[in-house]
Amino acid sequence: MSFIQFRLSAKTSAARCAGLVVSAALAFALPGAAFAQAWPAKPIKVIVNFPPGGAADQIARSLTQPLQEALGQPVVVENKSGAGGNIGGEAVAKAAPDGYTLLMSSGGMVSVNPHIYPKMPFDPAKDLVPVASAARVLVFLVTQPTFPAKDAKEFLAHLKANPGKLSFGSPGNGSSPHLAAEMMKSQAGVFATHVPYRGAAPALTDLLAGQLDFLFDPGVAIPHIKAGKVRVLAVGSPKRSPLFPDVPTLDEVGLKGFDADTVFGFYAPAGTPAEIIARLNREINKALTLPGPRERIAALGGEVAPMTPAQFHDKALEDGKRFGKVIRERKIVGD
Repeated sequence: MSFIQFRLSAKTSAARCAGLVVSAALAFALPGAAFAQAWPAKPIKVIVNFPPGGAADQIARSLTQPLQEALGQPVVVENKSGAGGNIGGEAVAKAAPDGYTLLMSSGGMVSVNPHIYPKMPFDPAKDLVPVASAARVLVFLVTQPTFPAKDAKEFLAHLKANPGKLSFGSPGNGSSPHLAAEMMKSQAGVFATHVPYRGAAPALTDLLAGQLDFLFDPGVAIPHIKAGKVRVLAVGSPKRSPLFPDVPTLDEVGLKGFDADTVFGFYAPAGTPAEIIARLNREINKALTLPGPRERIAALGGEVAPMTPAQFHDKALEDGKRFGKVIRERKIVGD
């Protein structure tokens, strides 16, 4: 073989090898891309980590129908409550990262629970990825109509005059309604006994039955407020609620800077393909423009809050700093 023939043969072999390398790389890359393109090919499960009837449950169910229509597959809600949302969160964190298991949760599971549970069974920051924010949920200070105080200022004065004699409920230790009450107690210099429940709905049931004196409600009490069965005294938000424009914020009655709002949204197991996350974010944000979900969220006293996954992540970090300070000051621990 001549030198020229040898060089040509070597170049041909090198070209063939390079082609094989490219083909192999494409062979490894295509299954993931093809999977994302084929998704969804079966029903999608949304785990709500609080009981039926609560804000997270109602928000999730308001979005299932438009998501089913957009994705062409059933979207089924399953409630897994307990441990401040950790039970449902763990179920999703340990699920296959294939886009078929999602979590609907209050922001507290990501921004609060790591502060109050020293040994969580999973790490929300590492084992879950934000998909889409759904709603900014306000909390309302509510009592029975027979409660001695008729407005927020009288309420705070009554609490101060009766230390330890009153009780309040919450959806659980570290939930945003619980933290709202602890923020109020700290700023106002009052004391009341906390009774944790496994969700907002059962806490409201006991308030209606006279077993509790007050609670911070994440919106499930609004029908009862309108029916006159519950009295709303204040809003734990930086601004008044459009539903109750005459009801002051706690900031307005003297608790300066009071803000107990939280953001509810969807998460997926870490490792879920980016294409699927992007598709879900796009479809959920579109669904939030529809009358059905908007009206359901407004009926809870909340506001739709579409965000990109990155914006949702940043909001959780911001809330974690704000609530973490309260948790440390009040020495709050998980159930």
